[in-house]
Amino acid sequence: MRTTAHFVIGAIAGTVAAMPAVEPRQAECAGLPSPYPTWQQLPLQSTLPDPFLPLKYTSTDNAAGSSTFAQDVMTGKGKNRIKTPEEWYKCRQPEILQLLQEYQYGYYPDHSLEKVEATRSGNTVNIAVTAGGKTGKFKATLSLPSGASASKKAPVVINIGGMQNAPYLSAGIAVVGFDYTSVAADSNSKTGAFWDVYKGRDIGVLTAWAWGFHRTLDALNMTVAEIDPTRVGVTGCSRLGKAALAAGLFDTRITLTMPMSAGIQGIGPYRYHAMSGQDETLENSKSGAGWWSNSKLGTFVNHAENLPYDAHTIAAAIAPRALIIDQGTGDAYTNSKGTAVVVYPAAKLVYEFLGVGDKIGMSVRSGGHCDMSGFSSILPFVQKTFFGTPTTKDFNSLGTYGAAQTTTFPWATAVPKAS
Repeated sequence: MRTTAHFVIGAIAGTVAAMPAVEPRQAECAGLPSPYPTWQQLPLQSTLPDPFLPLKYTSTDNAAGSSTFAQDVMTGKGKNRIKTPEEWYKCRQPEILQLLQEYQYGYYPDHSLEKVEATRSGNTVNIAVTAGGKTGKFKATLSLPSGASASKKAPVVINIGGMQNAPYLSAGIAVVGFDYTSVAADSNSKTGAFWDVYKGRDIGVLTAWAWGFHRTLDALNMTVAEIDPTRVGVTGCSRLGKAALAAGLFDTRITLTMPMSAGIQGIGPYRYHAMSGQDETLENSKSGAGWWSNSKLGTFVNHAENLPYDAHTIAAAIAPRALIIDQGTGDAYTNSKGTAVVVYPAAKLVYEFLGVGDKIGMSVRSGGHCDMSGFSSILPFVQKTFFGTPTTKDFNSLGTYGAAQTTTFPWATAVPKAS
């Protein structure tokens, strides 16, 4: 089994090293089961899985002699749950990164084996990535705010598919885009810069696009002195929002993850998938665009409630870094309501457990799918993250959707109490 890209694990390990010493009871992590459980070996969970329960203790191998195993797993009564933030960062967060690669994304290539070369010509950055004697090339386009310089660096938002540039540039934020189709085609053709290097691997196109975000950031750090590498956002909408979420998940250099109208395989729930009227599901997304994820996720078609995670798990694994979620009330297909009242509040519970509840926000706006107004709607949260600018906008509001549906995550009453 391949390991996670070393810069991800290295960054997480660094975070843990800066924290108080782990108590002896917490020193050993549960470890991932080998082989990973299939859907048949995982309990059917009609509610969002408990993010504090290690995968090893979710498997039905642990159900012997228990008539309430599945119910205990769903309600926060599973054995050997994570109990402290230190345990989360040492054990559970790395485990989530691994299991998400196994079950959904495919295994991210080892960045330590890559050579990145970049040149800048005006507002164009040319990028070449070589590994194993193979090279993939693509380009990024740069827009700098007025006054940005090597001595006055600007934060940057990297996007795919386009965004609302003007408000961000006016706010002093650089905007960079790259052609995601030249990184990996949105098809099963396995063409593009990523596949020029990694053809033959069981990796989803969302992960390939995430890799494009990361290599673009490498290139910017090499060639654009006007950009601050410590203030970096990533964004995209719809399937590209799913990719931006993956980009934030797998690279801790990303300061702020900004998925817009992302839906299933992004920030939309696999469970509770028809709450906005229309019905984007694992089944129809795998049927229509099976290449977004690896082949393992396909084995859960018609068995999505056996998945040991959901979108809230992905969101929670980004903590302690910032995450702002955009959804429009006119966007029925990507289940905006489910994202707002199910996924967001469940993920926020983990952020609060970790002491960073202010680093996650929800923006429920009027308008439909990929409405560009979403970028203006989240801008105050972006400014707060990059500049510390106070905002009066309530990014915990679920708008016209009302209140969180806490019955969808019954483990909420059993969130560990950090001492």
